[in-house]
Amino acid sequence: MVHSPVAMACVAIFVIAYLFVMFEERLNLRKSIPVILAAGAIWVLVIVVASGISPEASQGAVEALRHNILEFAELFLFLVPAITYVNTMEERQVFDSLRFWLVERGFSLRALFWITGGLAFLISPVADNLTTTLVMGAVAISVGGNNPRFVAAACVNIVVAANAGGAFSPFGDITTLMVWQKGIIQFWEFFALALPSLVTWLVPATIMSFFIASRRPRTGPTTVALRPGARTVIALFLCTIAGTVLLHTQFDLPPALGMMTGLGVLNLYAHVISRAVQRNQNDDVSGGVLAGFAYRYEPNDTFDVFKQLMRFEWDTLMFFYGVILCVGGLGALGFLELLSNSFYRDLGPMWANIFVGGLSAIVDNIPIMFAVLQMRPDMSHEQWLLVTLTTGVGGSLLSIGSAAGVALMGQAKGIYTFGTHLKWTWAVALGYAAGILTHLALNGR
Repeated sequence: MVHSPVAMACVAIFVIAYLFVMFEERLNLRKSIPVILAAGAIWVLVIVVASGISPEASQGAVEALRHNILEFAELFLFLVPAITYVNTMEERQVFDSLRFWLVERGFSLRALFWITGGLAFLISPVADNLTTTLVMGAVAISVGGNNPRFVAAACVNIVVAANAGGAFSPFGDITTLMVWQKGIIQFWEFFALALPSLVTWLVPATIMSFFIASRRPRTGPTTVALRPGARTVIALFLCTIAGTVLLHTQFDLPPALGMMTGLGVLNLYAHVISRAVQRNQNDDVSGGVLAGFAYRYEPNDTFDVFKQLMRFEWDTLMFFYGVILCVGGLGALGFLELLSNSFYRDLGPMWANIFVGGLSAIVDNIPIMFAVLQMRPDMSHEQWLLVTLTTGVGGSLLSIGSAAGVALMGQAKGIYTFGTHLKWTWAVALGYAAGILTHLALNGR
């Protein structure tokens, strides 16, 4: 069917939709709108064509659509609790406290360059690369606001570090989460990518650090205190992750179940905090102990988890929906099988995976990885690890290659741009190549 007029029309619809996504800022059009419309149009055409072939073909197309929707639902129900926990920690001033603690230490610019990069690499496997990038980006902007050269280099370093850190954890990136949920790579097997991911970041970071001044930045006095329950929320988040991994590895339960259960626990804890505040809101000084953590009440403190749900980046989540269904529709027409034959059979798995990683710097890595998962090429476990690595870190080659880079461009407008990142693409490319070689040396056969 790939040569039929309907199939060509579906490809054209997807390409046009993605062009709208690429020019999102210039057109001032949310990126979810074109892909959602394209997904609907593509699947209607697929069902119409299948109905003209036979009732069995029509039923098969409907089942394929249901399967795509189920895949998105599991991804969505995993992300909702994860993002809610991160938003709650931000609202409880966990990240602000970290940021101002770093500012107050009096580190030099070069030390802050390494600290923000190192923290981005260590935090992103748990808190996801996008959130980590924004938090560490805020640190870089706070301490280097009067030094655009430092801020630009630090932002490049943070994006590379966050993407590299997210590549060896199912919780670090959407692509790794999809691979884990598919059962292709088990949770602990992702850590085989830890050293290759570290090399991917260390190579460009070392090169860029020679261009960072060693003087101390000028900062003003700042004070930020954790809000009630902040430490307990962190502990609950870590317990939720541990429980999710245990349920999935021991009982093969969907990761979404563990995360949603953790969200229920967070809601219960928020209820306990809110009731405690209500009972003591008329007291001048009050405090308590919950889950082993002492804290002071704040008057009228509203610990409402559902308010954090309202802060979701719904446009991004709906974009995931549109992309998954668009790629699934093209797969139902046979395009993914065609691409699998062209890439993985003709080029071979290793070169195909390296090419896929480079392509993710231009096209978002989420549709790239979803397409690879739909193709399900016949390749070894080491090659599945390789494509997980390359799609995770390949987006660092350009600022538009990852959600982390795009978000940071908005946060550091006029300082961290496509052009400033492009100046260091050669160094990032060296790290990309070094990471691949390290993986092949350690995990290849």
